[in-house]
Amino acid sequence: MKIKLEHGAGGEMMEELIRDVILKSLTLKSVGGIGLDALDDGASIPFGDKHLVFTIDGHTVKPIFFPGGNIGRLAISGTVNDLAVMGAKPLALANSMIIQEGFDGESFEAILKAMDETANEVPVSIVTGDTKVVEDNIGIFVITAGIGIAERPISDSGAQVGDVVLVSGTVGDHGIAIMSHREGIAFETELKSDVAPIWSVVESVADAIGWENIHAMKDPTRGGLSNALNEMAKKADVGILVKESDIPIRSEVKAASDMLGISPYDVANEGKVVMIVKREYAEEALEAMKRTKYGENAAIIGEVVEQYKGKVILETGIGGKRFLEPPLGDPVPRVC
Repeated sequence: MKIKLEHGAGGEMMEELIRDVILKSLTLKSVGGIGLDALDDGASIPFGDKHLVFTIDGHTVKPIFFPGGNIGRLAISGTVNDLAVMGAKPLALANSMIIQEGFDGESFEAILKAMDETANEVPVSIVTGDTKVVEDNIGIFVITAGIGIAERPISDSGAQVGDVVLVSGTVGDHGIAIMSHREGIAFETELKSDVAPIWSVVESVADAIGWENIHAMKDPTRGGLSNALNEMAKKADVGILVKESDIPIRSEVKAASDMLGISPYDVANEGKVVMIVKREYAEEALEAMKRTKYGENAAIIGEVVEQYKGKVILETGIGGKRFLEPPLGDPVPRVC
């Protein structure tokens, strides 16, 4: 086989590469907790009466600077968010940068400033790192790893029939902003990435309803909302029914996605969490999200059902139903 861009773009092709090639090539894949085979947003390691949660993320976004952020803010947010959706308070980050020879110094400093500002927002310390300079025409790649502490790690496979599905804000913002910027599409209201660290959103809900009532969480990055929901349904062997009219989408994102022929459900978000909670705590969880800076547009979008196991059903605005399939890969390459 030959590796294609789609193999790194989320969705089914990336899952096949990981499952059929990477996982089969490795033998030691867990340390007593959630390990590599789970294909979750991170791994957990039992540590006394708590759990260390560990994750790593590579960032190759193009362009490096985009409306609403840059690769520095993206790198810190992406790793913090992977920890957050595992139920872990971010503790420390490691940062590795691979930089093209001749890369602009002012741009480099702007990226570092964004990293520092985002880390302070959480707050989380960047405690170690590595820097390489290469001749290749790459611009800059940023790899971040993070550790966090969880009372009990939350996987993306814990959805139960009767649970309620929430999303912490509007979907499709990051992917559509990147694609519109590349294509030169302009609107009266500027499309901006949603890139942000969402630990405060997760912590607010946990404080309100308790970790035990959050059954599953997912970071809907590559492959977007569609991919996140399908992974959660498949892993828990349940159906997920979502109402199209309840999914928050900015009007300018909807307009741009129509022009580009891309579904906003299929593209990356970089400042959102998909959360599945026990039904009786759904309204309380929603209120807790809405009290935070990055959860103002949160919404209840659906429920977990017994039918359609492993599938996601979208109830359309006119009352029809269709499967919301996972994309083969994120339609916007190098989005994160």
